[in-house]
Amino acid sequence: MFLIREAIETAGITADIHVVSDGQAAIKFIDAADGRDDAPCPGLVMLDISLPRKNGDEVLMHIRECSKCRDATVIVVSTSDSAADREKMKQLGSDGYFPKPSEYEAFYETRRCG
Repeated sequence: MFLIREAIETAGITADIHVVSDGQAAIKFIDAADGRDDAPCPGLVMLDISLPRKNGDEVLMHIRECSKCRDATVIVVSTSDSAADREKMKQLGSDGYFPKPSEYEAFYETRRCG
């Protein structure tokens, strides 16, 4: 998350960033936004597949089942680059998939190319 936040700041993007610690907390965050008329839904969700308590699959399905927040853009960010994981998340409604590099230097190389 640190590297993604740094990339957003380096790109000059101004955004309110909310970070949750696990899948259950993500579901609670979405439910809070979905359940209140005055609460905005996230415009972008960056979602890891391997989350504690509830995995990314469950969180993505929950987002897509919400009445108010179902149209949030969801980008999966994962160390997995398997075709099966990409396809599964696409079938569940993800809008994109970004395999995160396992090394710090590789992340910055990816950012420079993008």
